[in-house]
Amino acid sequence: MTNLEESMQLARKIIELDLLRDEMLEELMTLAGNKAFDLLRTLQNQ
Repeated sequence: MTNLEESMQLARKIIELDLLRDEMLEELMTLAGNKAFDLLRTLQNQ
């Protein structure tokens, strides 16, 4: 596989992860409401 092909494959994976992140964040916001971002921040800082 060439560098270009690997780069394109990696870019596709990043896009897929970004879309999944958006879906998961939307679900978290539904579940946690106003506290969603505080919860994320707290967990990231542990």
